[in-house]
Amino acid sequence: MPDVTIYATSPPSVDFDDRDYPLRVAEIARWSEAAGCEGTLVYSDHRLADPWAVAHHLLNATERLVPLVALQPAYMHPFTVAKMIATLSGWYNRRIDLNLLAGGFKRDLEAMGDMTPHDERYTRLEEYSRIITGLLEASWEKRGFTLEGKYYTSDNLRLSQRIPSELMPRLLVSGSSEAGQAAARSLGATAISYPLPTAAYDTETVGAATGLRVGLIARDDEAGAWRIAEERFPPDRKGEIAHKMATKVSDSQWHHTLSEIGEGGPGQPYWMRPFQSYKTFCPYLVGDYPTVAHEIARYMKVGFGTFILDVPGSEAELEMVGRLFAMAQDEAVA
Repeated sequence: MPDVTIYATSPPSVDFDDRDYPLRVAEIARWSEAAGCEGTLVYSDHRLADPWAVAHHLLNATERLVPLVALQPAYMHPFTVAKMIATLSGWYNRRIDLNLLAGGFKRDLEAMGDMTPHDERYTRLEEYSRIITGLLEASWEKRGFTLEGKYYTSDNLRLSQRIPSELMPRLLVSGSSEAGQAAARSLGATAISYPLPTAAYDTETVGAATGLRVGLIARDDEAGAWRIAEERFPPDRKGEIAHKMATKVSDSQWHHTLSEIGEGGPGQPYWMRPFQSYKTFCPYLVGDYPTVAHEIARYMKVGFGTFILDVPGSEAELEMVGRLFAMAQDEAVA
């Protein structure tokens, strides 16, 4: 069974007023740190506040929490990314991890004139990532970095800022497709996917360096957990229509796969309503502590070692994390 790493998720800025948003980011970051999370995912897309500004803000608000910055090649040159990582890591003596994205919302990519086919975007992502890590590693010896690729070229490119080797960013690659999995293996990165129900993995293992993104709602009794889940994610017909429209234009394999799974509900912990009503982009596990911990343990047993949790609805949702994962690890080891 792999070692377990837990990331929380910072809230998206579209849900808050500009003045309220920094306060909410800092508050949830402190909750995440207190709950024992190693880091927190910072979203990135056309609608949202700049992820590097958000990462800088949460570094100020916490003592140990690691920003996991969602990184799409279309938004920033790899040299600028390497410089940003070296600068922030140097200032705060903390890692800056990267959640590498090949895609995004299809219409966002088209709006920037990016018509690159799905699998080719992962080829581009590999080159992009190699320049970032190559620059950071080359800076230790004050040398340049050269790469001649299909999408990116660097010729003795030098980074003056340096970070200690122990602060090198951890790389995560989001993608369930064969191209996404291959890119993760090539980069030595952790491949992140959206999990199917645990029964789908009964006859297989996912291998090393694999993680998943999931929401958790657990309470001492099952009825109490489902009551909170229903209050947070009530039925939403408008959201369901938006989800179906997004699925039609998406070229994401995981989006189509998850859309074919039934909603679920009380009696089984795997719940799809938050995803299918366009409230979030991952499944949820809901139930009493032993039930949810059992499902987490089953994911651990087949090889999942990294867990990116959904944006918490309250401090209580993060307070349960330590208890759930302690129970799950005890079961998985046993």
